[in-house]
Amino acid sequence: MLRLSKVGLKREDWIFRDISFEIGQGELVGVVGRSGVGKTSLLKLMCGLLDSSEGEIFFEGGKLQGPSIKLIPGYEELQLVNQDFALDLFHSVEENLREKVLHLHKEDQHVLINELLELLELNQIKNRKAHLLSGGEQQRLALGRAIACEPKFLLLDEPFVHLDLRLRLRIIGYLLELNNVRNTTVILVSHDGEEIMSIANKIIYLEGNGVEECIDPKRFFYSSKTKEKAELLGVVNRVTIGGDEVLFRPNEYDPEGDEIQINYLRSINVGLYIVNYFNISGNSEEVMLVSDEPLEKLSSISIKRKYE
Repeated sequence: MLRLSKVGLKREDWIFRDISFEIGQGELVGVVGRSGVGKTSLLKLMCGLLDSSEGEIFFEGGKLQGPSIKLIPGYEELQLVNQDFALDLFHSVEENLREKVLHLHKEDQHVLINELLELLELNQIKNRKAHLLSGGEQQRLALGRAIACEPKFLLLDEPFVHLDLRLRLRIIGYLLELNNVRNTTVILVSHDGEEIMSIANKIIYLEGNGVEECIDPKRFFYSSKTKEKAELLGVVNRVTIGGDEVLFRPNEYDPEGDEIQINYLRSINVGLYIVNYFNISGNSEEVMLVSDEPLEKLSSISIKRKYE
């Protein structure tokens, strides 16, 4: 278990204060919050790569030590993947992975390295030096190194930004299998709502004055009370009905309803679905609805909740 008790981080001003929560072994956690609220710094604190300004962090009952105390910062059982990558730049892809599997028997080292090369589609460049890789290739290698350590907690900071959807989904599937087979805890920071929803069974919402934790992802996605909070996981529509502001997702509508009168503007085919734009009759409010076919003939809808 990883436990934070009244943790704060200060530079010139406080980035955040009074952060307290627990993450148990085997949980799948998404961390969300507006830009600049300290999500990346929080992950570094949680794996011992940064000192907190106040409060304490405990891992498996012992106090986590930061770089001001620990000679070699970090913990093997708490692996962070962020945009720094932390590769051995003049070693090959395969050598970078091999460095992280020395705790295994020789035969198991070979099996895991080949498994990761295949998963991350690095086989064709396994002999290439890390400094010659593209940003996306370096990101995949960094993720492979973290997985190779077989950590108890895997902390991921925007780990898929350079990856296409096909490869992203493949890696997410592998992480879910790690969680199922090894009980690996995965903690994900992402601005992509689809990534958070595909992995997390719990969301920690980070604010400057604390956290709101243990939130069911579906409830967070469909029932957030403010537009700013809802937009952390994707597009949300805001309309005024009877003088009240109402939020709803682009898939929360009934095309047979007549609660809201709308005027068709345009449709965009994004491949898996159609994005349709409308404005609200009588004002300039704009809404987005998703569908299988263009909705150019649609003139009214009602809101149909996916989660109550």
